[in-house]
Amino acid sequence: MTRDDETRDADAAVPTLELDEPTSRGPWRISTAGGPSRPGSVASSPPRAVTLAVGRRITIGAHVACDLVIDDPTISGRHVSVTGAASGVIVEDLGSKNGVYLAGARVARAVLQGERAAFSIGRSQVSIEEVGSQRPAPSAPLLPGLIGDSAPMRRLAAEVQRVAALDAPVLLLGESGTGKDVVARAIHTLSQRRGRYVPLNAGALGEALADSELFGHCRGAFTGAVQARSGAFEQADRGTLFLDEVADLAASIQVKLLRAVEDGEVRPLGGAAPIKVKTRLVAATWAPLEQRIETGAFRADLYHRISTFVLRVPPLRQRRSDIPALASALLAARREELGERRLSPAALRRLDGYDFPGNVRELFSIVYRAAALCERSEVSQDDIEAALPSALPRESERRRIDARQLLDVHGGNVSAAARSARVARSTFRSWLRQQADGMLAAAGSR
Repeated sequence: MTRDDETRDADAAVPTLELDEPTSRGPWRISTAGGPSRPGSVASSPPRAVTLAVGRRITIGAHVACDLVIDDPTISGRHVSVTGAASGVIVEDLGSKNGVYLAGARVARAVLQGERAAFSIGRSQVSIEEVGSQRPAPSAPLLPGLIGDSAPMRRLAAEVQRVAALDAPVLLLGESGTGKDVVARAIHTLSQRRGRYVPLNAGALGEALADSELFGHCRGAFTGAVQARSGAFEQADRGTLFLDEVADLAASIQVKLLRAVEDGEVRPLGGAAPIKVKTRLVAATWAPLEQRIETGAFRADLYHRISTFVLRVPPLRQRRSDIPALASALLAARREELGERRLSPAALRRLDGYDFPGNVRELFSIVYRAAALCERSEVSQDDIEAALPSALPRESERRRIDARQLLDVHGGNVSAAARSARVARSTFRSWLRQQADGMLAAAGSR
């Protein structure tokens, strides 16, 4: 018997409590006084509470990434999920070690109704209270353009709000698809800078093109330069320049970037005099710059100059409670194209169990694909399963995959697709060539 078989057998022995009548309205206040901070301790963690609305899902556990954190050594990191639904509050065990108990009985899943309810995890009790008409007015998004109010996103929002009004450079670190560009735009919006927001992807530029794109060029500076053109720094004067994939800049461009940030001056290609700019730089990368510095691929002085403030954008697997809101936002944005669509609870559970190596970008791709192929208003678990990229490996696996399918998931970005497969871009490109050759050979044999 495999471990999965044992898990299924154990789950089958734990009852699931279902109620079909939609009598609860929500929202609900989910609160706990916590349990002992360590075995034998009489001290307990301070009371905590979150508001749960219909359609929102939160996680409760001992890990700091949970929406409701309980300092109790008998509780698993991600112990239980709580979802607001028309039928009531759905409580689901997330494979915890010590289980979820309702009225003294262990349950795998239960739908709780009424004005008040409670369940136990570890040595702690979680209380549910329907607040009904006392529901507070909907709060504004934590950050302009960003969706989700999980604990990691609340921490990121607080950091953005602290640094937005400053002029110092900001370095955003995070995996591909986490929304670093959206965070950069939020920084610009909150800064109230009067200039433009100018995004530029350094990973898509060669050395010569990067020089012209960043700093501009004069007429006749090179073959084809039939007229002068301002660079991104000048275009973003008194505004914000978002420089994505900064780790991919060539060494010669890194030198000029350092001077531009330090001196507030840029010199266009072919230009005789520098141009003064007041541009705020927000750079981003997925790469570990400290390692790039050790190998000589990235300048240490540039790193220290652009990293006055370092903000880390969390991957989707650390903010799973935001998945329902993110999926709902996509479906709402595509309503005219796809019609009315919603995700079933089972579909949300399937998404919650997926690794999302492509993060939010991949979530949007999967949900869009599932909704587009679905012939009903409710997207089912089977629809999500069919939309998942079957050839995608877990991040820990390094094996040959369906390279073209992975490239599609990442919107044609070779660098992002290679990173999610944990291989070099040259290796990934060789996979694409081999796959294309195989398709041509198969076509020729017919």
